[in-house]
Amino acid sequence: MELRPDEEHILKGEEGESRRKAMELLVALGKVYGAEDLIDITSAHLSGASYKTIGDGGLKYLGDQVAGGAKVSVLTTLNPVGMDLCRWKEMHISEKFAVKQQKIVELYGKMGVKTTCSCTPYTGENVPKFGDHVAWAESSALSFVNSFIGARTNREGGPGALAAAILGKTANYGLHLDDKRVPSVLIDADIDGSVFSYSLLGQAVGCAIGGRVPYFRGLPKDTGIEEAKTLSAAMAAAGSVAIWHAENVTPEAGKYDVSDLEVIHVGKEELKAAYDTLNTADDVQLIALGCPHLTQKEIHEIATMLKGKKKKQGSPEIWFCTSAATREKCGEDVKILEEFGPVLADTCMVVAPIEGTFSRTGTNSAKAGNYLPTLCSQNIMCKDIAKLMEAVY
Repeated sequence: MELRPDEEHILKGEEGESRRKAMELLVALGKVYGAEDLIDITSAHLSGASYKTIGDGGLKYLGDQVAGGAKVSVLTTLNPVGMDLCRWKEMHISEKFAVKQQKIVELYGKMGVKTTCSCTPYTGENVPKFGDHVAWAESSALSFVNSFIGARTNREGGPGALAAAILGKTANYGLHLDDKRVPSVLIDADIDGSVFSYSLLGQAVGCAIGGRVPYFRGLPKDTGIEEAKTLSAAMAAAGSVAIWHAENVTPEAGKYDVSDLEVIHVGKEELKAAYDTLNTADDVQLIALGCPHLTQKEIHEIATMLKGKKKKQGSPEIWFCTSAATREKCGEDVKILEEFGPVLADTCMVVAPIEGTFSRTGTNSAKAGNYLPTLCSQNIMCKDIAKLMEAVY
């Protein structure tokens, strides 16, 4: 790799041990993936935030980073953690878990990381612009910004994203380059336009194409944030899709000739197969919504659905997961939701230790439908929100 003089100084340790180690990691990643140089980034988004997923080893790693003087140099946000930082007792979290989780967030804060923890930072203060280079480590969020916004990021791991945040740079390879963003398969999509249909579409496509770059035809022109985040999340979980294009929807779609691409049709038959794959439970103990985190629009729609209704006795527990910033903006709607279950911030059902309390969970998210069986030992009911609520009122 070709480094600039100031980058060579960092690698020699002339700006401290923390920055030297970060530079060593980025250079090593760059060599593995064939990068010619480093590129400046405008923001980072970090994974590796839940105590459930990083454990004591991760806690020690973060402590060592802080002791070494690590500080981020660009806007850096953090993924959901294992519990609502204030309302963790409502999630059946043990005090031992809570103490260690709070320590993790505290350590990130000491490095200058924004500690509102969300998988949808683009609905808050971390909103890249078209063409920005960033280093993001949440699979659904990075797919959203690559595709729906036209920013550029690879699928970063936790340590790599933290190193990039510290230096304000990342290795220049993969989806930072034009030729790696070119679509490789055309998806002829036939869906009803509901948010849940985007979830099933993402499940079907992710299973069919793995990590290829899909180009969609047939998506409604009014595909918005809620639909795009749902589609991104499902494809990233069912496959490893990190960027997608959609005719008349995404900003880079118009520049590609897709006439010679392989065509895959996804309609009612394929969506039904995806639905059948996701559903493994006939009744549930917990209904958890917000994977990825609920937006203001989604919270309002759920509140409208629930207004005037009463939760029936013996119905499943309900969690509504969103960011702290979004919860704060939705005061009146949150009051309605709280009559049915807690509106939780900073966390979600996937990274929380729910397996200690529940074994059957309902969700409207194909992403959660993929991760809950493996990460949380859950059988799943995956339906749209209206269908899930039939068990509640």
